[in-house]
Amino acid sequence: MITMKDIIKEGHPTLRAVAEEVPLPASDEDKATLRSMIEYVISSQNPEIAEKYGLRPGIGLAAPQINVSKRMIAIHVTDEKGTLHSYPLFNPKIVSHSIEQTYLSGGEGCLSVDRDVPGYVPRYLRVTVTGTTLDGEEVKLRLKGLPAIVFQHEIDHLNGIMFYDHINQENPFQAPADAAPLER
Repeated sequence: MITMKDIIKEGHPTLRAVAEEVPLPASDEDKATLRSMIEYVISSQNPEIAEKYGLRPGIGLAAPQINVSKRMIAIHVTDEKGTLHSYPLFNPKIVSHSIEQTYLSGGEGCLSVDRDVPGYVPRYLRVTVTGTTLDGEEVKLRLKGLPAIVFQHEIDHLNGIMFYDHINQENPFQAPADAAPLER
């Protein structure tokens, strides 16, 4: 089981590296890693389990965050309509996105960042993502709102990008042009 001791922190070189594609079909080792990642995200959202194991709640995790430089993400998040988006994916890729942008009004956080980083993180309101499931099935997901933001955050990790790289350093709370805030 992944715990907070397995999650590397900002400053670690793996978080700034571009992760390698996962050869498909995925090896048993890569499948086990991805399964443990989605288990962490789900368990971290259960208050009893999170307290018992000292897990920081998260809605997404990328393999580089556990010092595995491979293109794997695990996301478990509910959208504003109450629909659960739970996806462990190999080689996720954003294949298209909206022109419209959004941002979380309270800013973003990250399991690899132990400090509060104030500021707005501009994100696309809608994205289409492709990837491969644990069962080897190719999927194409059309996402908007919070799930779209989470996918962008986790895919950024695969490219060595941290959420705060997107914050306007001169004016952290300057809303991106024509972007509507998303409350969380």
